[in-house]
Amino acid sequence: MALGALLVGVSALSGCGAADDAPRGQDAAAVQRVLDRRAQAVVTRDGPAYRDTGSAEPELIDDLAEVPLDSWQYRLTHLDRTGSRATATAELRYRVDGYDKAPVVAERTLRLGHGDKGWYVTGDRPAKKAGEQLWEQGPVTAVRGAHSLVLGVGKERSELRSYAELADDAVPSVRRAWGDGWARRIVVLVPESLDEMGRLLGAPAAGYQGIAAVTTGEAGGPKTAPADRVILNPEAYSVLGEVGKQVVLTHETAHVATRRATSAATPLWLSEGYADWAGYRESDRTPKQAAPELRRAVLRSAAPAELPADKDFGFSGDSAELARAYEGGWLACRMIVDQWGEAKLNAFYAAVGAKGQRAGAVDGALQQVLGVDERDFVARWRAYVRSELG
Repeated sequence: MALGALLVGVSALSGCGAADDAPRGQDAAAVQRVLDRRAQAVVTRDGPAYRDTGSAEPELIDDLAEVPLDSWQYRLTHLDRTGSRATATAELRYRVDGYDKAPVVAERTLRLGHGDKGWYVTGDRPAKKAGEQLWEQGPVTAVRGAHSLVLGVGKERSELRSYAELADDAVPSVRRAWGDGWARRIVVLVPESLDEMGRLLGAPAAGYQGIAAVTTGEAGGPKTAPADRVILNPEAYSVLGEVGKQVVLTHETAHVATRRATSAATPLWLSEGYADWAGYRESDRTPKQAAPELRRAVLRSAAPAELPADKDFGFSGDSAELARAYEGGWLACRMIVDQWGEAKLNAFYAAVGAKGQRAGAVDGALQQVLGVDERDFVARWRAYVRSELG
């Protein structure tokens, strides 16, 4: 089973701009000029010019040395001054060359001081509830693949290269399953530990223990959205076998491919089930091998009566229940392929996402694409689970 998730609406990866509500006045204009100089120094990799803007993150230029940046900008959104000190909020907007069609937007909290030469930056950190950027955790090592960019901290280049090779297999595999209409390349982030993974996500690390990877991005985003990031949990991912590692990366790549077709109408059993179906599609794993927890439930006559609910996919709950949720969603998608074909599965996925809202979306798409209602579909799924796992 490939444990992963498409995190919908992650603010740090949103390409949507806000209205022009930047603070006005001489102080704001002067601070914005400092931030503009700071951004220009990052893009041009000018260490002395960067350090001339303040003491915050003095090693940033070196830590970013291998990251192929296309742009880097700050947009001041709030400024509070008290004497010779100020606190500011700004949007950091950056693009990775060759991968981001629009800027990644990350909210930052800045501390500034004022001296003889004007304003300078003394602190630069993620805003409340925002995640860190990978380069805040140390020097980034970058490995380019044919279809991937792998960025890691605290990892050997050879390890990152092996991940790029797996990603390069995942992208064409997902293309064969889903087709074109997506970027057909992925960005993989590899932090040094589970704790650092949690800091990237701006969430407690404990919630991701045992989760091999997650995909961050805005479901249903436009073509101009920044590229999704696949974030590996190095502690869980590294202990997987080669097949498991491939399934996980293919699963996450499927989330990248289907993001624009995923909406609030899409239940997690479908989005996660489809990603698992894509992950296992070219493997030789049988249902009994790939769905051990659900098989145990079937053998003790405790097979689920309903498709997994969204709450069943919570990372902090019971691990066996989480596994059964993923396995149940996967078998639902596998059943559609067995009984209607791959093209129908893709059409059904797209039809559900196009509904826009959850109520009636699955039932309407089932009748529209597969010619059955939801009640009939669930009954077929229950029988399929018993026949495949019994």
